[in-house]
Formats: sequence, C-alpha cells, structure tokens
Amino acid sequence: MPTVEKHSPGSFCWIELATSHQGGAKNFYTTLFNWTVNDFPMGPEGVYSIFQLQGRDAAAGYTMREEQRSQGIPPNWLLYVAVADADAATKRASELGGNVCVSSFDVGEMGRMAVLQDPTGAAFAVWQAKTGPGIKIIGENGALCWADLSSPDPAGAAKFYSDLFGWQITKEEHDESGYLHIKNGADFIGGMPPAKHRQPSMPAHWLLYFQVASCDESSAKAKVLGGHFYVEPMTVEKVGRMSVIADPQGAVFALFQPMPR
Repeated sequence: MPTVEKHSPGSFCWIELATSHQGGAKNFYTTLFNWTVNDFPMGPEGVYSIFQLQGRDAAAGYTMREEQRSQGIPPNWLLYVAVADADAATKRASELGGNVCVSSFDVGEMGRMAVLQDPTGAAFAVWQAKTGPGIKIIGENGALCWADLSSPDPAGAAKFYSDLFGWQITKEEHDESGYLHIKNGADFIGGMPPAKHRQPSMPAHWLLYFQVASCDESSAKAKVLGGHFYVEPMTVEKVGRMSVIADPQGAVFALFQPMPR
C-alpha cells in the first residue's frame, strides 16, 4: 500500500493511546503489531510516542496527565476524525448537542484539533491537518481498519454524526441484526451495534479495530503479553474473525481478521 498523504474530511485520520504506563504499553503494542516507536519530548509532561508500521506513522501514545486521572478517566484509545476546519466543527458539534471537552488549539505546525463528546457521551477528536496528515498507512496488518460506536442511543448518535461529518449511516438490506454501517463518501469506515447488545452500565465509547493476519494467533500473543479478554476470538459470518481485548493498562481495542476475498 502507498503512503497516505491526506485524509478526506469525515475519515478516521489518527488514533492516540492515553495510558497509565507508557513503557509497558510500548512493549505490548510493538510486540503485538510489530510496530516501532519514535519518542518526541512533550516538555515537562514526558514524551509523545509515535508508533510506526513499516516506517509509516500508524498511531501514538502518551502518559495520562494528572487531571485526566483525577477525573476518573481510564486508559483509552482516542479516535480522530479529519475536518477542514476544527473551529467550525467544534462549534457545529456544540450546536448539535455535543460537549466540548477541549476547545480547538494548534498542535505546533502539525494541525489544529479539539476533543469532543457526542450527545450520548462517546469521546472523539477532530483534526484539521496542516503539515501532519495523521495515519500514513492503511490496509496492512497492524493498522487501524474499522471503528464501532457503542452507544445507548444509536439513532440519536447517528443523527449527530451524520449532521456533523456528512456520514451516511444505514442498515444493510436483509440484515436483521440492527447493526448500522457508517459510510464516509464512498468508503465504509465503521458501524454502530444495536444498544441491546451492550452493557447498560458501560459508558458510550468508540472501539478501534486493528487488522491482523490471524485473529487467533494475535489474540494468543496478546494474552501472553498480559492482555485481558472481553470477547474471545469469534467468527462474524461473511465478515471475518474478531476479538476484543484490554491491554495490560486497561485500554480496550479489537483485533480483526477479514474474510479471504
């Protein structure tokens, strides 16, 4: 796959791990996904770790700040969505009933971002790229391949995101599961499972999927590395094989092995 130079508005463009133990997280993910790491100083707050796959930026991680911990925020993966104008997207999200967690600000010359919550409580970020497009590799094992929104109100969330990003969020014909597919332009990028399949006590959240060659082998490796399973490897008919795991620090993600074409 060629290097990704630009993400179209509405696409998933970056992912960022907030962790309680950066060294442990780096060991876990580099071993699991064959990532390498470049650390960049963040001033007194430590380093920002850029994870690379085949020499191309795939994700990032940092140690959670004290204010995040004091608010009871657990280790987590944050999903970024590409926008043309971070300020306009932040204003629009607020008008649509979303919550502004961190107002838009510049990240050096890389871009401009904000951290938001949809009306059902799921956190995400918007990214207006300047010199930093975000993820530079897709379609390879170890790269982000999908994201699901777990929400107590999928219909309400669907209206918010479609109004904010122009996503088409629909149910597939003849699919009785209730799963909603998210389409950005011509690309299917994620989905929303029906609320009846989620634990009512669980906060709304985005779940990131990483592509792997073998879900069973990668799951077994994750377990050896200290991962905790929420969903053991299972087959989704006509789609692929998947599992849901928490890393040793507690950040949750999924592995996905697509069906052979």
